[in-house]
Amino acid sequence: MRRILVLSSVLVVLALLLIPVTAMVSAAPAQQTTTYVVQWGDTMYSIAVRFNTTVQAIAQANNISNPNLIFAGQTLIIPTGGTVPPTTPPSTPGGTVIYTVQPGDYLAKIARQFNTTVSAILSVNNIPNPNLIYPGQQLVIPTGGTTPPPATSMPATPPPQATSVPATPPPGGQTTYVVQPGDTLSSIARRFGTTTSAIAQANGIVNPNLIFVGQVLIIPTGGTAPQPTAIPGQPTVPPPNPGSGFELGGQTFNFAHPNEMRQSGMRWAKIQVRYNLGNPPSIAQGAIDTAHSQGFKVLLSVLGDPGQLGANPGSYYSQFASFLGGVAALGPDAIEVWNEQNIDREWPVGQISPSAYTQMLSQAYTAIKIANPNVLVISGAPAPTGFFGGACTGNGCDDKPFIQGMAAAGAANYADCIGVHYNEGIVPPNQTSGDPRGNPNHYTRYFPTMVNTYAQVFPNKLLCFTELGYLSPEGFGAPPPGFEWSANTSVQEQAEWLAQAAVLSRQSGRIRIMVVWNVDSTVWGADPQAGYAIIRPNNSCLACQTLGSVMGTS
Repeated sequence: MRRILVLSSVLVVLALLLIPVTAMVSAAPAQQTTTYVVQWGDTMYSIAVRFNTTVQAIAQANNISNPNLIFAGQTLIIPTGGTVPPTTPPSTPGGTVIYTVQPGDYLAKIARQFNTTVSAILSVNNIPNPNLIYPGQQLVIPTGGTTPPPATSMPATPPPQATSVPATPPPGGQTTYVVQPGDTLSSIARRFGTTTSAIAQANGIVNPNLIFVGQVLIIPTGGTAPQPTAIPGQPTVPPPNPGSGFELGGQTFNFAHPNEMRQSGMRWAKIQVRYNLGNPPSIAQGAIDTAHSQGFKVLLSVLGDPGQLGANPGSYYSQFASFLGGVAALGPDAIEVWNEQNIDREWPVGQISPSAYTQMLSQAYTAIKIANPNVLVISGAPAPTGFFGGACTGNGCDDKPFIQGMAAAGAANYADCIGVHYNEGIVPPNQTSGDPRGNPNHYTRYFPTMVNTYAQVFPNKLLCFTELGYLSPEGFGAPPPGFEWSANTSVQEQAEWLAQAAVLSRQSGRIRIMVVWNVDSTVWGADPQAGYAIIRPNNSCLACQTLGSVMGTS
């Protein structure tokens, strides 16, 4: 009987102890979690929306420092049970609102949407790089009046003319301007009737080639912007005009002819770096140091091993991005992310995809800009080809549908310049018809139609020709199989056409850099690289003279 009483007393005590616990559990249910394997095309924001949670909650649960760097195949812990953050939260007291960044947003667009300024947003948010915000990020927005409704009809990437300042400023004094996608200091100077150096001086800009979208510039005014002159054979797409921002470069294999490169008016040296898993970023140090020691800006064309990429794409993207971030920290001036990724020579057969490449590009761009925001990021130039009949498949793509797929996947948000190759021309660069080969109307046959094709797909981006060359077999004999079309191109024509291409590039308003393919290769075989070289077998360089003449260096 005593045992029964003791047991009863214990049960009563336990019951009393459990009452507040039960009540507490009912009042605050435990946090639930699930797991999710990242799929192609996923972003942290899209995953957060799918699971009714937030980007910050997922990042915290998985110890992710950069929400832009996730990869297909990655397993994430997903905390659930919350509410999807509204697109535009209601105003909070104190003249501010909390806004969740949406895909396609950038600070200038958000500032216009809430009738405030980029500077005001930066002043109340810890944003290390104003050009790097991500979907799902929450910003405090200081307001000065009634918050206007979201501009749902505003394009994700507005044209450069869509600004909050007048297109024609009043004479004298100064005004301000928010940098738009595709802008350069030169195009802004032309717009406001001033000079690049005046804007750079007013804003303390050390490198006039490096400005970012959303940056607020002080513009000294007092003149009338010159009007561009129409030039025959130029692109038909009205672009932002880089003006004097155009620069010439050359791809070099041995850097044995720096004087000839300078004579040609080249300011850039392009050097290719091939990455293998496990390589340290320091493998690029020699190329950077060599170019800089000779007074050249250096463009690194960085690509990897297609077999390693194909074995585990998601993991490879992450490791490649990390490598590029390390390379960017070494101080190159530009990085081209991969090379001719639309053909199976450079991308795994069966896996060629513009959206897959854009996923690589997005991770690479973010890693590069975090490490060194001054590096110009160029998207990998596709091989110019019509071999696939206008199609884009896992085994290969024509370059036009490939760049269209890149644009649809958002590549414009992850490149400062769009890479282009042009290396099959056998007519002058101002010609748009008359190619004697089959399919004479194909866009890759002519320089102007190549520019137009890329400009139409990326209307608010400058183009960078990371390879532009003319193949001449003169001095080598008959061209190898597959290159018979070049048989009648002389070294004289090569020199004249390169000079004309440089003039058209500079005057087009579309092209930021033109890299001559190539300076000094001595390889003549199945891939006749030496036939493209401007340093010929007898060490002469007729193109150095013609290019120097039009670039003002000889």
